Amino acid sequence: MATVTGYVEKIKYRNDENGYSVLSVADGKEEYVLVGTFAYIAEGERIEATGRMVEHSIYGEQLSVESYEIKPPEDTLAIERYLGSGAIKGIGAALAKRIVKKFKADTFRIIEEEPERLSEVKGISERMAMEISSQVEEKRELRQAMLFLQQYGIHMNLAVKIYQQYGQRMYSVIQENPYQLADDIHGVGFKIADEIAAKVGIFTDSDYRIRSGMFYALLQAVGNGHTYLPREELFASAAELLKVDADYMEKHLMDLQMEKKLVVKEKDGGMIVYPAQFYYMELNTARMLHDLNIRDTVPPEKIRKRLESIVAGEQIELDVHQEEAVIEAVNNGLLIITGGPGTGKTTTINTIIRYFEQEDMEILLAAPTGRAAKRMAEATGYEARTIHRLLELTGAPSMDSGRNGNGSTGGETRLEGMHFERNEANPLDADVVIIDEVSMVDISLMHSLLKAVNVGTRLILVGDVNQLPSVGPGNVLRDMIQSGKFPVVMLTKIFRQAAQSDIIVNAHKINAGERVPLGKRSRDFLFIRRDNPAAIIKDMMVLLRDKLPGYVGAEIQEIQIMTPMRKGALGVEQLNRILQENFNPPAADKPEKEAGGTIFRTGDKVMQIKNNYQLAWEVRNRYGIPVDKGEGVFNGDMGVIRQVNAFSETLEVEFDEGRMVEYSFKQLEELELAYAITIHKSQGSEYPAVVIPIYSGPRMLMTRNLIYTAVTRAKKCVCLVGLPEMFQFMVENEMEQKRYSGLKDRILEIGPGLDK
Repeated sequence: MATVTGYVEKIKYRNDENGYSVLSVADGKEEYVLVGTFAYIAEGERIEATGRMVEHSIYGEQLSVESYEIKPPEDTLAIERYLGSGAIKGIGAALAKRIVKKFKADTFRIIEEEPERLSEVKGISERMAMEISSQVEEKRELRQAMLFLQQYGIHMNLAVKIYQQYGQRMYSVIQENPYQLADDIHGVGFKIADEIAAKVGIFTDSDYRIRSGMFYALLQAVGNGHTYLPREELFASAAELLKVDADYMEKHLMDLQMEKKLVVKEKDGGMIVYPAQFYYMELNTARMLHDLNIRDTVPPEKIRKRLESIVAGEQIELDVHQEEAVIEAVNNGLLIITGGPGTGKTTTINTIIRYFEQEDMEILLAAPTGRAAKRMAEATGYEARTIHRLLELTGAPSMDSGRNGNGSTGGETRLEGMHFERNEANPLDADVVIIDEVSMVDISLMHSLLKAVNVGTRLILVGDVNQLPSVGPGNVLRDMIQSGKFPVVMLTKIFRQAAQSDIIVNAHKINAGERVPLGKRSRDFLFIRRDNPAAIIKDMMVLLRDKLPGYVGAEIQEIQIMTPMRKGALGVEQLNRILQENFNPPAADKPEKEAGGTIFRTGDKVMQIKNNYQLAWEVRNRYGIPVDKGEGVFNGDMGVIRQVNAFSETLEVEFDEGRMVEYSFKQLEELELAYAITIHKSQGSEYPAVVIPIYSGPRMLMTRNLIYTAVTRAKKCVCLVGLPEMFQFMVENEMEQKRYSGLKDRILEIGPGLDK
């Protein structure tokens, strides 16, 4: 063991998430490099650190710190050095020298006990004297707070937030009601608060704990796609989480309503419970949809006459439903167009665009994901953006109360420090807004979109209602259609060219529950019968490595294996381990990092698995110079690991369109390997070819809309490998996982005003 005592000359690197730092420390004779986790430290401070001297292959000898202590400066030179280091805002080297010359070894006592005397030094006013004293005190208090919070396993970044939120009141909050952290601070959930509470010694049947656990259980349901839960399901879920009897819950339900955290409504003779923000989100969404649903009266004959010239000029044909869609788009402020693959949704959108172009209208196109927006742009020849970019997601702070009309704040899911620039105060500058792949849009994003669309602007929503619902909460497209309150055009005819594709023909058979002829020779829909997981995996590897890339003219990385489940022999987790081992094995020139049981290696295909609105990205030219930048990486975005840096503890991923994103090792829980993905995660994407293992699985999972979604993700070829009888079972299984969503009810509550 070795001990180094000296002054922090420079903080060379610091990870604010976990406090890991690289320090340059001088003792007057030598300079040392210290590496380790420091709860709080500033340049200029005096440190005594103990640890092991290690030899780094690149950076030379370092002290790997195991324990340390911040020491008060021991002489006037040390005091001057600390004050002049920049640690205290407003004091530079010259002013520090004058202060120490005046007060000598008594400097710190003067700053802490008689700060007004600092004004005796030339260049320091009374106000500045008090600010200097306040900073010194705050830094001492912050250091103590960091050490206090560290004992509860709270990482640096979060500890600073806690201190900034509560100041000295932090101690009483932690010791009396740590569950308050979950309410007040982004990044603290029930589980972290519960761990702290257990260490503090708070009883498991504490009122604070039960209320916090109930709310957490409800938010967990939101994470699974629901906007509310039946009361009995909420009680059962919270009781399981808290390990207490469900009888405890009833009295706390009223308390949470009084705190305006929950909204309780009656439905079908029972009670349902919403997180308040999602109730108001649905209510406001229904109201804004109502406001947009304005009927115009342009004669159909006039529209058809213009359509004739567009059809002739574009050399296209429209069926009766497509023609109806154009007429409805012209005559309605809000229109839903739905249909399966090959039914002419793209042709319909293009015709609508050409019609409104001739009216000199401003048209905006968007889709939920980057891949979907790119496809939309290619199909229309018009610029298309993600909805987040259309609404101009930005990191500037915002006070957003939503369109409640009742004084409550119930709008957006809170994005810490993030908001959309486009909203009711700054709406989209457009006459027509067309959104594709609307089945993917959750209630929060739809609410944000509607806030930015002025009444009088036409909103056209296009999607396939038979796809899986959005990953996020709600069932927006289906609820809107089932309400019966808005104009809906369903495209059903499969066009001649599309009918030549077995992918499209069979997708419609699947959707209708009809038998698919798996033995038929086909160019783009192949079924390989295999009776066990090992044989299925072996054939999928052959397809991926040897057969499909040349057949569809794509790189291996572009071909996607999609599976119904996460666990099991053919689940995502097992398949990714096998595929990584075969397609990107370990190598000396491929740095890697293990996190949460997963190895992330340079060259790996990965997916972002949660929305992160603050992750910065940049696009670089061939010289490495940034040419575009922005914020936000979203659930389902896929990319390739380009760099793993053990020293800076970062990993860099290249996403679509060359967007480079840097992750700290602490953020790797947001990524997973993506050689194989679940079918749910494939929504909105399209691949040259997809490979789907078909084997046994839970009845609730092996469903018609799951296999329908999977098959419709393929552009050129679908390869199914496994049991034909299980495939047919999925086609016949109409069961859908229950999703509690109340938008339909909120729309119907608005009343007959929607019928126009």
